[in-house]
Order: sequence, then structure tokens, then C-alpha cells
Amino acid sequence: MDGANHSVVSEFVFLGLSNSWTIQVLLFLFSCVFYMASLLGNFLIVLTVTSDPHLQSPMYFLLANLSFLDLIFCSSTAPKMIYDLLRRHKTISFGGCITQIFFIHAVGGTEMLLLIAMAFDRYVAICRPLHYLTIMSPQKCILFLVVSWIIGFIHSVTQLIFVVDLPFCGPNELDSFFCDLPRFIKLACVDTYTLGFMVTANSGFISVASFLILIMSCIFILMTVQKKSLGSLSKALSTLSAHVMVVILFFGPLIFFYMWPFPISHLDKFLALFDAVITPFLNPVIYTLRNKAMKLAMRRLCSQFINYNKMS
Repeated sequence: MDGANHSVVSEFVFLGLSNSWTIQVLLFLFSCVFYMASLLGNFLIVLTVTSDPHLQSPMYFLLANLSFLDLIFCSSTAPKMIYDLLRRHKTISFGGCITQIFFIHAVGGTEMLLLIAMAFDRYVAICRPLHYLTIMSPQKCILFLVVSWIIGFIHSVTQLIFVVDLPFCGPNELDSFFCDLPRFIKLACVDTYTLGFMVTANSGFISVASFLILIMSCIFILMTVQKKSLGSLSKALSTLSAHVMVVILFFGPLIFFYMWPFPISHLDKFLALFDAVITPFLNPVIYTLRNKAMKLAMRRLCSQFINYNKMS
């Protein structure tokens, strides 16, 4: 944060999503609905998994942690964006900008690794079901989680180390609704081409590599199952479909944002909005609608809540 002391710029101005007041009001309502739905959906998954004894398995442990990450991820940008939609002068302090960047990359990096852990969990459950509880022991699940957080933290910190002390002497306008690293670097008063390339290549490589690992793991699982029977292949497809949908929703905007060579401002903003409030909402919807055990557990939780209210 000491970088702010060497800069003339102490705050940044967001240009936002649109200059039209009508569109901003509509976006405000849209974002509020999806952000609240994201919070409620992911919180309900975390609460259901932690409270229901029928869901004490590695798959649901990882799913609950994915929902917890989605809670942090959407809360790192959406509240500020929603607040700014009804303001004409949208500003954020230097420290606030750095904090946003840190959480976006730390949580994003952690979620990538957690999705890979979930893919491994599905491989063991489908291809080696008799050894599932031995391989996916509670200790190994916690190890997956700790390693994911450590790598996500390292990924975020290593990028911030190179940018936190950059001098900023104007302009201070970010053509976005949150602090994203590539645009933030471009506002520095020094030549940042090499640094910008390194940051983009780092995030882009991690995103593409993780996406390819996940897709290849799904293909490998299906090829392994196909050798056994068509019935097993159909069941594997049903089990993997939810995970594949979440992977595409999560990585699609990230890969386009970091790897597409011709930035398109309006499309970038739409994908950023999609990633900030819609993807965290769709994750719990996809996993709960396609999972009978989760739906039954949520019904039990709702019934317990209703009975408790009646008794009180």
C-alpha cells in the first residue's frame, strides 16, 4: 500500500457500465437480484452441507468450499458496483483498488485449483468407486483445500508485488466497474508493456492450463468408462455434466478477457458483469438442480426451519 505515497493519484474513477441513467437503474435492479440470489444460493449450499449428516462426503465438502469461494468472489466486486450504479462520481481509493485486485486473483486462483480437485474426486468416484473413501480421505480433502488456498494466495501476491509500487500521476480513469489488473497497470506513469504482458500471460496461462486439464480429465473419465459399458457411460455423462457446465461458465469469460488479442470494451464489461454476479448464481443452481441428494437435504433443512418457527 506504500505505493500510494509515491503517486499523485490517491483514488481512481470508474467510468462504469453505461452513461445512460435509465440503463444504470436497470442494471442496478438486475445486479441486486442476481447478487442477492448468489449470496442466498451459495450460503444455502454451505449451510446444507455442514448441517446435514447425509452429505458428509468428499464431493459435498468440496462443493461447499466452492460455494464459499463464490460468496467471497462475488462480494469482492458486486457490492461496490451496485453502490456506484446510482452515483454519478464513481471512485475508489488506491488501497481499495489494490484490495479488490488481491481478492479477485486470490479467490479466482483458489477456485481454479478447487475445480481441478473436484474433477479428481469425480474421476475416483466413477472409475475407482471401491477405493473412493480410501483415496478421497478427509485428510486428503483438507490437503486439496489448503494447497488451493496457498497457490491462489501466491498467484495474487506475486502479481501485486510488481504493481503495488508503480507511480500513478494521472489520468486516473478506469473504463470498468472494478479494479482489474491490466487496466490498472496501464494508468502508471512508466512504461509497463513488459509488466502488462507478464501479468496477462500469467493469468491467461493459468486459466487456459487449468481449463485444458479439466476438459482432458473429463474426456479421460468418459473414455475409461466407455470401455466398461454404455450404461456406465450414460451415468458418467450425467455426473460430469454439471461440473463441465460450471467449468465452462467460470473459465469462458476469464480466457476471453486475458487471451483475446483485440480488447472490446463493451464485451469485456459484459463478461466482467457476467463473471461478477451471474456465474456465482448459476453454480449453486446447476449443482442443486442436477443433484437429488442435495435437493432432498435442502427440503429437510427447510422443513426443520419451518418446524422450529412453529415451535417458537
